[in-house]
Amino acid sequence: SSGIKQSTGSSGINAEYGGNASNDDFVKNTDLMMKQSIWTSVISANVAAFHLKEGGLLTLTGAVPCLKGTSFMMGYGLAKAAVHQLTKSLAADNNGLPDNTSVQCILPVTLDTPMNRKFMADADFTKWTPLSYVADMFTRWTEDATSRHPNGSLVKIITENSETKEEVVPE
Repeated sequence: SSGIKQSTGSSGINAEYGGNASNDDFVKNTDLMMKQSIWTSVISANVAAFHLKEGGLLTLTGAVPCLKGTSFMMGYGLAKAAVHQLTKSLAADNNGLPDNTSVQCILPVTLDTPMNRKFMADADFTKWTPLSYVADMFTRWTEDATSRHPNGSLVKIITENSETKEEVVPE
């Protein structure tokens, strides 16, 4: 035995995001979430350290639900919370990035993607953020440094009634 008890837990889409501590694949799926979110963010930061120009922009992706407990998808919550922390660390002094780099972490609720529509066909799409909004936001931040939020910001992207806004999470 590996020493890790895999109890019989519930299955379903949330189990794929790590589920809760009793899900059958909790450890395996949490590992996957960490690789998909933490490692890709760490690799992006490392590439930025060596290839971004002074005053450049590094964006990472967190998630609004992960600002609090996510008992139904612990692996996902753990991974995205780590990305939030990485954002704050990369915005601090002695971070290894080029001078005046702006680090922003977007926190969407639900992005309007074909896969999300496939797996959540009964959802209220008026609360989903269009990818075009995110693309336009990144373009604005890239072309006009003054349009960026303060360095190290966790930026909620909130869509209600098909209207999207940005909201910085208070410190």
